[in-house]
Amino acid sequence: MPNLRQVEIFLKEQRMAATVFGRLVANDPRLVLDMRNGRVPRYNMQRRMAAFMRGQGKVGSVCLRNAT
Repeated sequence: MPNLRQVEIFLKEQRMAATVFGRLVANDPRLVLDMRNGRVPRYNMQRRMAAFMRGQGKVGSVCLRNAT
């Protein structure tokens, strides 16, 4: 399951804003910001984050970059 460090690396590699990641994964733009302040996501949320980072995130970030 991803921890904050893995999420931060993913964000940097994908050039994705923390708020975009949170909105796409959980419809919660504060997800990563709250994690930075100590929030520990529940198991199901960690699974959603891992699945997003494994596959959909890379496809989604390419679309986001091309859209701007």
